[in-house]
Amino acid sequence: MSFFDKLEQKIGKYAIPHLILILVAFYAIGLLIQLIAPQLYSDWLWLDFDAIGQGQVWRLITYMLYPPSTNILWAVLGCYVLYSLGTTIERLWGTFYLNLYVFIGLIANLAGAFLIYRIWGVSYPVTADQLYLSFLLAFSLTLPDAEFLLFFVLPVKAKYLAILYGIVTVIELIVFDWPSRIIIFFSLLNFLIFFLLIKRPVKRVQQVIRMQRFRQDVRRAAPLTRHRCAVCGRTEKDDPSLEFRFCSKCAGGKEYCMEHLYTHVHVTEADLKSSPDGVEDAEYREVDPS
Repeated sequence: MSFFDKLEQKIGKYAIPHLILILVAFYAIGLLIQLIAPQLYSDWLWLDFDAIGQGQVWRLITYMLYPPSTNILWAVLGCYVLYSLGTTIERLWGTFYLNLYVFIGLIANLAGAFLIYRIWGVSYPVTADQLYLSFLLAFSLTLPDAEFLLFFVLPVKAKYLAILYGIVTVIELIVFDWPSRIIIFFSLLNFLIFFLLIKRPVKRVQQVIRMQRFRQDVRRAAPLTRHRCAVCGRTEKDDPSLEFRFCSKCAGGKEYCMEHLYTHVHVTEADLKSSPDGVEDAEYREVDPS
């Protein structure tokens, strides 16, 4: 059992269910603030380490209230996408691992902003944008072949959206200044930690997917039947009116349709031993039923 599995057993009961709803609520509240009193955020809510040092510790949380968009239509769409991604990841990973992913992201954001403050002496305007985008990466690596309807019309696989996001991130790391690079790196820390070190929730989902695909392939290749004639291979699926009987003189519990029950060559123990895989198909010949 891995360290994180043991950790889940010990503190998993304290994980916050439906944590994504809290993030969506933060998003919605931040949108209202920007529409009604935008100055409130810059005066009292954003991540200002000088103000935090003076006792305004609520800023360590309220900086997340800044919405990725102030357009109502895009804001509603953003809330829907965030909720869909978050609830899907929670269902696939479990509540504990979703909590771990979110809190690592939040702590990493604060650590990156504090590092910039210590080096350059300024409070970088950090928001939760990158945390929201990290859900897309987490979803894409967990279910890479899942499809999104881009602009509600064009189906695009999740892995391609993740590749596009990665390309944009690389370009930003090249063209932006060092504080922005630090924030981008720390905002991806939860994703890097999960998919390079923890891996457990993603592997668990992928194992389930592989098992489901294997079972589907088996069902398609060999549909389940209750009866099969050892001579002609017909089953009840070929003809529901067929009747089948076991032959008491054949070794290996052979079953035959009524057409071949009295006209087959009996299989002996020697026949089974001489077969490479231990199974000997019955042969057919015309035999006088009497």
